[in-house]
Amino acid sequence: MSELISGIVKCWNGYGMSYIIGARNTLIVSFIGTVVGCIIGFGVGIVQTIPKSKSDPLWKRALLFLVNLILKVYVEVFRGTPMIVQSVFIYFGAKMLFNIQMNIWFAALFIVSINTGAYMAETVRGGILSIDPGQTEGAKAIGMTHFQTMMSVILPQAFRNIIPQIGNNFIINIKDTSVLSVISFADLFFTHKSVVGALYLYFPSACIVMAIYLTMTVLASFLLRLLENKLDGDDSYDLATTDTLAYTSGLLSYHPKESRHRKTARGGN
Repeated sequence: MSELISGIVKCWNGYGMSYIIGARNTLIVSFIGTVVGCIIGFGVGIVQTIPKSKSDPLWKRALLFLVNLILKVYVEVFRGTPMIVQSVFIYFGAKMLFNIQMNIWFAALFIVSINTGAYMAETVRGGILSIDPGQTEGAKAIGMTHFQTMMSVILPQAFRNIIPQIGNNFIINIKDTSVLSVISFADLFFTHKSVVGALYLYFPSACIVMAIYLTMTVLASFLLRLLENKLDGDDSYDLATTDTLAYTSGLLSYHPKESRHRKTARGGN
């Protein structure tokens, strides 16, 4: 045990700042990749749920079929292959096939974003389909277009439903960015490999890296739960109405906690 502790101290004293920079890079790529991936996912999800009918013009049906086919291939390819393979294919393939030398930061953000977008596309599609179809029908009945219905009625509700999955993807990205070391992106795991190459202290360095990863994921989970609670709103509310007749009988107030307290005070009667 003393040997392990001394190894950890040696790694941290020599490369503590490198670990911190690696963790910072990991968080930046994970956060931006998750945000951009969510935007991609919402875009793909909206397109995939555009209603189709036999009464639509032939050009519209053909265009939707082609677009949906391309999006389906994109989703299946990036969900069906490991991110480490995608990293090699995109970074080195761009150089070999198109003579494009990607900036390492751009490559890392691009890889994480499109990978997250593929997963989020299915999550968003499921979130949209989980909303009561009657709301879509009601929006169309008052003349709203599909885009207006999505932006004003469906997506705000779907977003709340898929918040946990967005959080899960962010936490997964914090861990999965470790595969970007294959293209020499200086994330936390790349720092670990560099320290091991310099000091030959594999396990002590791994202990430091594991502790940092765990700290980041636990903190992210805590903040995401706070966001979920914030979106849930208050436990009580007043019914807002513009009907003047409602004022003759008073406004409806809903206070579940207060009601329970009163019932208890009255002996349950």
